[in-house]
Amino acid sequence: MDYNKLAEMLFPHIDKTPADYETIYPPRQLPEGAKVTRLGPSPTGFIHLGNLYGAFVDERLARQSDGVFYLRIEDTDDKRYVEGAVETIITSLDFFGIDFDEGVTMDGFKGDYGPYYQSQRGEIYQCYVKDLMKQGLAYPCFLTADEIQAIRDGQEANKQTPGIYGEFAVSRNLTMEEIEANLAAGKPYVVRLKSGGNPDPEKARIISVEDDIRGTLTMPENFQDVVILKATGIPTYHFAHAVDDYLMRTTHVVRGEEWLASLPIHVELFEKLNFKMPIYCHTAVLMKIDEETGNKRKLSKRKDPELSLDFYRQEGYMPEAIREYLLTVLNSNFEEWRIENPEAAIEEFIFTAEKMSNSGALFDLNKLNDVSKDALLKLPAERLCQFMKDWSAEFKPEILPLFEGNEEYLEKILDLGRNDKKPRKDLVYGKQIFDFISYFYDEYFTIQDAYPENAATDAKIILEKYLETYDHADDQSQWFEKIRTITDELGYAVRPKDFKKNPDQYKGHVGDVSTLIRIAVMGRSQSPDVWEIQQILGEERTRARIQDAISKC
Repeated sequence: MDYNKLAEMLFPHIDKTPADYETIYPPRQLPEGAKVTRLGPSPTGFIHLGNLYGAFVDERLARQSDGVFYLRIEDTDDKRYVEGAVETIITSLDFFGIDFDEGVTMDGFKGDYGPYYQSQRGEIYQCYVKDLMKQGLAYPCFLTADEIQAIRDGQEANKQTPGIYGEFAVSRNLTMEEIEANLAAGKPYVVRLKSGGNPDPEKARIISVEDDIRGTLTMPENFQDVVILKATGIPTYHFAHAVDDYLMRTTHVVRGEEWLASLPIHVELFEKLNFKMPIYCHTAVLMKIDEETGNKRKLSKRKDPELSLDFYRQEGYMPEAIREYLLTVLNSNFEEWRIENPEAAIEEFIFTAEKMSNSGALFDLNKLNDVSKDALLKLPAERLCQFMKDWSAEFKPEILPLFEGNEEYLEKILDLGRNDKKPRKDLVYGKQIFDFISYFYDEYFTIQDAYPENAATDAKIILEKYLETYDHADDQSQWFEKIRTITDELGYAVRPKDFKKNPDQYKGHVGDVSTLIRIAVMGRSQSPDVWEIQQILGEERTRARIQDAISKC
């Protein structure tokens, strides 16, 4: 077989050689030890937690080593392409603080190693396919879909490994005349890698790959003649990623453990292309505890809304909280570091792939909420205020007018109880925050809880006495002393323990009286300090709410 003739016959339009691309994409001039990482999502319209999880690893590895982190869009499967998906990817990741040094942008791309859309790199892939064909390492395969299915049916019936290899790779042995005849007849074809692997497990070579998360991985070599170029001239993911990761000088590839099964194929591709392999980091699949069974299971697009990044944006989780939580999932020593460095910026933590789990990373929404409480406590009220404005503008526009022009009022509300010796951790995410603070706004103020049973019959007189004695200028001790006086005058125990010891002597205790007042002013039996809330509400609004409560008694 004249392989040069075959290559020229199939790829007459390809005039560049691999040497040309070595010149176009030279090794990067970076400090020693710098890592080059990439995120390579498909534009399917669904950007999920796994993308962010991997992107965070990529970003940390690159940034900590003065390397490069780039965005490549892997759009070789045009059937899955969704209009606007690339913009969604970029804006979603940007929201969570993931930014790229180079790669695809909203208006094109930046960097010297593009194009960063795989669909725009067709001639590059075909150049390398042509070169493999010249070496006799690739061949055109004219098998139809029906013929391939018949082969697989026979393999299954004979309990053989399914695929195109060995005796089943019938196009491997076609003569030049047969190939020319197939082409003349207009038969479509794909290009397959001519694997050098042995399908006999006893004779197969065992390969080793160093994984930065999982250590040394050993497995049998690939023996499948996998497709590297589709009939459309577009490469498969296997081939495209090998060419791109090499030419873009990627040093570390972070991807999910579902790609472990493909690793032998990728090893053979890198060997046959004579490329240096990047270091692979196969991350553990994201798991959760199933509420029904109590067992761990993989996060599901169908069952778990929290898999989608849109969920966190719509709920109003702040990016600082998500990043903080992801590090607790990604690195086993992060929480210990955070305890020792409570005020340190997250960027000061030294992230390492070796500390990542390889047996299933457990995602826990409740723990995220706990982490979010701590993360938001560290943020200034100005930042929280701006976030609430931005979030409401996009996801709850009807409340935006409450915030715009009233930023000082909102900041006081958001700071409530956060500067005490034991600061309150009431704020978690946008929806919850507004629900928590909504009673500060008359449009959303409602009485949610019933008055305490012990004080309900005296509600009107308690509120009337409270309104008579109310002085907005009172400090906290003066304010509470007046409540104690009302409590005593109406036959309630000033000290709760007195009521507990002698319940027959009192109607209730000071807690019942103050809770009734709290509900009249806030509509809830649980809230931060009532005096502080009234100071923020102002005298006019406070008096109006008490008067309204009296009128309804």
